[in-house]
Amino acid sequence: MAGMFPLPSRNVLGGPLKPCSVSPVTGFFRNGHCDTCAEDEGCHTVCVEVSAEFLEFSLADGNDLSTPRPEYDFPGLKPGDRWCLCATRWLAALEANQAAPISLAATHARTLEIIPLELLQQHATA
Repeated sequence: MAGMFPLPSRNVLGGPLKPCSVSPVTGFFRNGHCDTCAEDEGCHTVCVEVSAEFLEFSLADGNDLSTPRPEYDFPGLKPGDRWCLCATRWLAALEANQAAPISLAATHARTLEIIPLELLQQHATA
C-alpha cells in the first residue's frame, strides 16, 4: 500500500470520520477507520455492526468474515463486532433483507457515491 493515501476523512454527515473498530482492527488501511483512497476499488467505507444473521448471509454470498485468517492477522468477526464493509456488499445485504446496522459517524463520505444518505439513515445505529 506504499504510495496510497487516504481521501479526506469526513463521514457521511460531513463531520470528522470517527473510528469504526480497533479490535478487530478494520479498514482498507487497517487503521481502525473506514478511510479510503482511489486504489480502494471495493470502497470499504461503511462501518457496520455485524450480527450472526449478517455473517451467515455474507458467508453464503461468498464473503467469509467469520473464519479466522491468522496469515492476514484477521481473527474472524463475531456478532457485535464492527467492520468497514464494502458499500456494494452492504447494498447486496440490504436487498436480501440482511443489512447490518451502520454507524453514520464512522462511515466515510465516499459511501454517498454508492448509497444515498437517506438509505443509510434508515439503517443507522442509535
